[in-house]
Amino acid sequence: MSITKNYHWRIAGFYFFYFSFVGMFSPYWSSYLKSIHFDAVQIAVLMSVQPVMRMLAPALWGWLADHTGKRLLVVQGAALCAALTYMGVFFTTEFYPLLFVIALMGFFWSASMPLVEATTFTYLGKNSAHYGRIRSWGSVGFIVSVLGLGYAFDYIAIAWLLWAGAAIKLGILFFSRQIPPAEIVAHHTDSQPIMRLVMQPQVLALFGACFLMAVAHGPYYTFYSIYLVEHGYAKSAVGWLWALGVICEVAVFFAMPWLLRRFTLPQILMVSFACAVLRFLIIGWSADSLALMLFAQVLHAATFGAFHAAAVALVHHYFQGRHQSKGQALFGSVTYGAGGMLGGLASGPIWQHWGASVLFSMSAAAAFLGLLIMVWRLRRLD
Repeated sequence: MSITKNYHWRIAGFYFFYFSFVGMFSPYWSSYLKSIHFDAVQIAVLMSVQPVMRMLAPALWGWLADHTGKRLLVVQGAALCAALTYMGVFFTTEFYPLLFVIALMGFFWSASMPLVEATTFTYLGKNSAHYGRIRSWGSVGFIVSVLGLGYAFDYIAIAWLLWAGAAIKLGILFFSRQIPPAEIVAHHTDSQPIMRLVMQPQVLALFGACFLMAVAHGPYYTFYSIYLVEHGYAKSAVGWLWALGVICEVAVFFAMPWLLRRFTLPQILMVSFACAVLRFLIIGWSADSLALMLFAQVLHAATFGAFHAAAVALVHHYFQGRHQSKGQALFGSVTYGAGGMLGGLASGPIWQHWGASVLFSMSAAAAFLGLLIMVWRLRRLD
């Protein structure tokens, strides 16, 4: 299958705006919720709505895309509905109405990424090692969003965050209509039920380990910004720390073809889990040391960049043909969805009763359990 630069920018543009929204939401949404006087448990619940939707919705959207064969039409419809439902954040600051709005928006928003991931791998074909070069534009979007808003909120009210989100949603909607079609190649597993693929020991181990990695990151995405501000960091500095992690992530995405010539996917994943253990211990116990916090953010290159690229490549290896969309959707549901939900929901009470050091130590423990699963089941996989 030929690959053109024209098609590259179309897919890259979607990644750019999709992760610009993540760069708006993950670092700053909790600060916005705090500004409208929600407590730690309420913030944890509201921040966990997106992972809940990522757990429940993608399997439905993946089934719909594979059943109808209209993968891109599903992406476009979901992007439109996500943009429309997001506008509800302008009309309420009450807990339950806001919970409903975020849940509804998340139901549609969670549909897109697994389907676009499947499309990207199908489009790349045998050049799948270059996935990171296209996916890196999502990281660039995250950097632009997190840095720009970080500086902006040193001068303007955090309530302007809502308008930034609206503008980004329009960008997602536009590029959802630019993604090129990619022909799904038949595979010998097409006749098998998908649960037969899921129940393979290697797949169960992969999903279980990645679930624990998402649990480990739940407190980071929920309370990291608040944690830094409480330790005296300016909002612009918080933005730079987030951006540093993603800059390192971009470097790893570009380095993935080189890494894959020298290491297996499980080896890359095991190093990622080990780095996550170290990273969360540093965050939990060394917030007053800027040098150590900078080092912890550099480790984001491994704990998300290398981890994500290797994990989705393994998912693509196990789920091909007509199971591509469902496979990526199930992976997103079990890991980033269920794992992120558990990590986010648990972080509120732990933060409130035992503090940040205990919270991030538990993140390190979850990553360590994931490492043990990788060593036990996947270390010999080529």
